Amino acid sequence: MVDEVGAIRFLIDNEVASGPFNLAAPSPITNADFSRMVGQQLRRPAFVATPAFLLRLLFGEMATVLLDGQRAIPRRLMQAGYIFRFTDAASALQDILA
Repeated sequence: MVDEVGAIRFLIDNEVASGPFNLAAPSPITNADFSRMVGQQLRRPAFVATPAFLLRLLFGEMATVLLDGQRAIPRRLMQAGYIFRFTDAASALQDILA
């Protein structure tokens, strides 16, 4: 959340920045890795994964985004000069859940 708000403020204040910007984290991870990290931070077992067939049943073709991911990298944002406070999911989660 800190980096999302920071990036938005950076883009508002940066007159040269125009057009679409990706506000994804600079180090994408899989849902399984994210679930494991949340479990570690909460000192609880990781979440049980939702079966792929159920997601396909509920969302049809849109389930592909949930199952395969996007692996988006905020290249334009970093090239514009934004420096992320949290460069990895573990440190961001630790900050949010602490």
